[in-house]
Amino acid sequence: MATRARHRIGEEMLRMLAYLGMAFALFITIFPVYWLAQNSFKLDIDIFAVPPVWFDFPPTLKHYEAAFIGQPFLIYALNSLIIAVATTIVSLVFGTMAGYALARFQYPGRWRYQISFWILSTRMMPPIVTIIPLFIFFNFFNLLNTKLAVVVAYTAFNLPFVTWMMKSYFQDLPPELEESAMVDGDTRWGAFLRIALPLARPGIAATAIFSLILSWNEFLLALILTQTERSMTLPVGISGRVTQYTTHWGEISAAGFLASVPIIVFALIVQKHLVRGLSLGAVKG
Repeated sequence: MATRARHRIGEEMLRMLAYLGMAFALFITIFPVYWLAQNSFKLDIDIFAVPPVWFDFPPTLKHYEAAFIGQPFLIYALNSLIIAVATTIVSLVFGTMAGYALARFQYPGRWRYQISFWILSTRMMPPIVTIIPLFIFFNFFNLLNTKLAVVVAYTAFNLPFVTWMMKSYFQDLPPELEESAMVDGDTRWGAFLRIALPLARPGIAATAIFSLILSWNEFLLALILTQTERSMTLPVGISGRVTQYTTHWGEISAAGFLASVPIIVFALIVQKHLVRGLSLGAVKG
């Protein structure tokens, strides 16, 4: 009995430690969001107060007025939304087909692994290395300061990630389902659209949100390829509030907090597919 009681106490302590660990991880995750949100409602004097003022401060909306009325942040947000959605759609269309081809088709020798590694190796290259070639390329075709140039550049960097993710999801699906459809008279394309693609929806949802986050938050390529309001993205626009003489922390906090809202909303919409999608696909060779 004593051994069983000690064993039960040990299990309860482990469970309590697990809860404490999850609570700490939740705090670490939520605290930056809270810090950003409360700074956006503080007066400048409260933002720089020592010790920090966490709760008891008079709220103000002047930073939101300065960010979204005095500055064209709404234009930047619309540009970011158009670019991120277009990049995600294009990357998913081509990446899903490429991932399915790598997962299902037969290749001579080790070509499948060589092609897969070549696709992944393009993602290993730091974006800073491609800045000059991309600038020269888009300048030659008169595409600088256009949303199309940013979409093309983002797609080039997102496509390897999407391809590998979708390849992994399709490998987890039994090929017998598609083979049965083709035995019944369906084509390979029809089996892909009507059998494989619906079954891969959780993986598509998980891949879509990661691709959207990468496109929404990207800064370096947008900084080099866009220099005017008609195509500048939100991260680049927010960085413009850091000037030679001062940093407008309140405006940065207000714009940064609202910039996180679309991603949070999208994650809530696809959350039922997201959890399952994350558990389905592990990157495989």
